[in-house]
Amino acid sequence: MKFMIPFVMVMLPVAAVAQSQSGAASGVPSVAIPPTTEVLVIQTPRQGVTAQQIIAVMPSEVRETVKLYLDGKIREWYSRGNGKGVIFLVEAKTEDEARAIMETLPLAKEQLMDHEYIPVGPLMPLRMLIGPGAQQ
Repeated sequence: MKFMIPFVMVMLPVAAVAQSQSGAASGVPSVAIPPTTEVLVIQTPRQGVTAQQIIAVMPSEVRETVKLYLDGKIREWYSRGNGKGVIFLVEAKTEDEARAIMETLPLAKEQLMDHEYIPVGPLMPLRMLIGPGAQQ
């Protein structure tokens, strides 16, 4: 067991890279590809959109975002460290489902923001920590 932790620490970066590629293209076994449990949404202002345009919509944007949070559709949200937008963790099983949720927000309706959708799920190689019978 004392060798398991260092082994996992070395393997986690490799596993993260493997998970970031499609299973068929990278040769990664399908058991290493996680089910999508949430979708990370990176939201940035569109080119040419001014801060004043965004600020004008913010009161309704905040209200609608809070409603989505209270309805369990948005799990977490953060300001980007560089001040250029926000990041949401959306409760969705597909990019399309997350897109449908995000398109209900006022900034999206006004087409003021660009969105990048990244499906995420559990780090599958962690199954190695709980033994050989848990590989499925």
